[in-house]
Amino acid sequence: MTINLSITHLASALVIGTLPLLFLPELPPPGVGGLLVVIAAGIWRISQRVATAWLAMLQLAMLWALIHAHVVLTHIETFSRPHIDIEGLVTSLALPGQQNDRTTLKIQKAGGQWVFPPITITAYWPQGETVRCAGQRWQLHMAIRPVHSQLNEGGFDSQRWAIANHRPLEGKVLKAFPLLTQCSYRQQFINYIQRIMPETHHQAILMALAFGESRFLDTDTRQLLQQTGVAHLMAISGLHIAIAALFGWWLARVIQYFLPATWIGHVFPLIVSGIVALMYVGLSGANPPAVRSGLALGVWLTLRLFSVRCSSWQVGLWCMALMLLFDPLMILSDSFWLSCFAVSALLFWYHWCPLPFRYRTGWRWVGVRWLHLQFSMFILLIPLQAGIFAGFNAASLAANLWAVPWVSCLVVPLVLLSLSFSFWPWLAGHLWTLAGTLLGWALTPLSFLQAGWFFLDRRALFWSGVGWLAVIAWRLGSVRKHATISLTIALLILVYMTKRPSETWRLDMIDVGHGLAVLIEKQGKGVLFDTGNRWEGGDSAQRAILPFLRWRNIELEEIIISHSHLDHQGGLATLQAAFPQARIRSSQQGLAGLPCRRGETWQWRGLMFRALWPKTLVEQAGNNQSCVVSINDGHHQILLTGDIEREAEQALLKEQRSALASTVLQVPHHGSNTSSIAPFLRAVKPHAAIVSASRFNAWHLPAKKVRSRYQENRIRWWETSRTGQISVFFSHDRWQIKGFREQIMPRWYHQRFGVQGDNE
Repeated sequence: MTINLSITHLASALVIGTLPLLFLPELPPPGVGGLLVVIAAGIWRISQRVATAWLAMLQLAMLWALIHAHVVLTHIETFSRPHIDIEGLVTSLALPGQQNDRTTLKIQKAGGQWVFPPITITAYWPQGETVRCAGQRWQLHMAIRPVHSQLNEGGFDSQRWAIANHRPLEGKVLKAFPLLTQCSYRQQFINYIQRIMPETHHQAILMALAFGESRFLDTDTRQLLQQTGVAHLMAISGLHIAIAALFGWWLARVIQYFLPATWIGHVFPLIVSGIVALMYVGLSGANPPAVRSGLALGVWLTLRLFSVRCSSWQVGLWCMALMLLFDPLMILSDSFWLSCFAVSALLFWYHWCPLPFRYRTGWRWVGVRWLHLQFSMFILLIPLQAGIFAGFNAASLAANLWAVPWVSCLVVPLVLLSLSFSFWPWLAGHLWTLAGTLLGWALTPLSFLQAGWFFLDRRALFWSGVGWLAVIAWRLGSVRKHATISLTIALLILVYMTKRPSETWRLDMIDVGHGLAVLIEKQGKGVLFDTGNRWEGGDSAQRAILPFLRWRNIELEEIIISHSHLDHQGGLATLQAAFPQARIRSSQQGLAGLPCRRGETWQWRGLMFRALWPKTLVEQAGNNQSCVVSINDGHHQILLTGDIEREAEQALLKEQRSALASTVLQVPHHGSNTSSIAPFLRAVKPHAAIVSASRFNAWHLPAKKVRSRYQENRIRWWETSRTGQISVFFSHDRWQIKGFREQIMPRWYHQRFGVQGDNE
């Protein structure tokens, strides 16, 4: 008996079989792959039906996805070494006028053995090293380690991003020897274009449109594009690949104008459009968004060439399946979901919310059709933006209505013409100038739309999901015909609105790397103890604390600064700008309006705060002048210690011993050997100790001796470099502690990859 599975059946099995990569807490052992093959063969053999054949293909799709995931993890474990010899191909461009101390390499050989498939690594070079360019091959002696993310609710997941983009490793170049110094043709062509391109204010964006290199953009331009919702226009995206294909189609039609009528057909323009689009993907360096667009275009061209009739939903599913067949790890990419969701939203909109027939044709209604399209993208992408970006720009509708026609219909074609006539520098230069002028006109109004960003918290995900469910059910007639579906939607809303957290208050140690930020939360309000670190171009508040607060919809009412070191007060200015009404408390004179010194007590939403140290305010608060605060709810107590060392601990034992006993202790000074003396631990007697430290830090914190000291006193040890965000939940009769990696969001791509030593 022959079973004919349709392409749609195969595509759906492939997509659904890959989905577990999003949610698995850990990957099953490799032996499970063999079991999946046996199960698939058994299902296929026992029951000769389409449904069981589909289940068999589903098992094989899961196996295909798991193989790719295991290969990445194997590479991480294999290459994470303090000393390793590799041969690598430089894939990142060398940009004139920019620091070139970081490059992207593909590892081709390691220890003299070929690596397949090649794995990408971010390499940091010593200053003064020879300028590198794409296409060069180097023999390198490196120290390589896995990418390690600071994991918090609402924050950016760099580990997931790194695995999705096949860049899970980073390393420091210790020694370098060039094997091939010639740059790639793409690098040489880009260098040539930069030489012939006239100086324009928007040169960086033009280069990004031409070659897909967003590194050309400065911080202000990047921020403008992101905040107005038009960043998708300034890189080689699906729309631009389609424009390149259309450019090739018109070129082929012009050629056909000079050919005999018998030679004119639909095949030649389709082939030329595919070739031009492929060349444009190559110019982009084959970055993932361009490759996805190229694959989707390839599906569409194939269907046109062979005159295959199918629905638009089928084409979308086939494209999605082909992308995941090409790279199953793509399912972890936010940009992949943005692309798929955008296409699905358009199909949904045009099938279920079409324009009246009179507006679908004719030039006079072009504006109406354009507004209909952009409005659909604005409304339907809000749920995904809430999940990925935790917000949306209310002005993005106006920004896209204005910018998309200018950029896509005028600027991009001029960029393509400029590239095509690059052999004629005079003409190409004038075309680049015209493209820059038009781009300037497109960007000028955007500066007035920059301030329309609205932050969305986690509740937006629920309401947007319920909204989508309700609209789909209504459009299908399910709500009107089936009381069960209507009741289910109503119950979902009722359960969500009446749900109350089991805890009365909570503590969150936010993972800020090397630094400290501890949030006390109750009734949607918060008190923050320290604000993390600051560095050139950013701080912990921008990267981790503010996203966490916005995601949980928490309003800060007070900020306590333990002492003056940068890794504890680095994000203060950013937080003051975001929460100007928040009170500031510190042990340092002149830093805050409220004092933190021994004897100060205050109540906040039913919690008793008590300052235990220092004795008096000081002009410059160092480690031993850190503000030490106990927080008590009548049943449990936490002790926040800042960076106190042995001297301050001994003073607290002498003068405040009776006030030290606590349920949870913030480990002093990031677990340094200068702190956490044994008598202090015995006096505090905590059930759990939480420490904020970064992985791979230069000070090798927390010290192994300190961790052992806590373990000897039978104190549970929790560390942000191992668990990410640490959350402690308090109720009247119990308390509970959770880490982000293991309990809050356990995922296989959140594991602490690589070397598992104490102080890497």
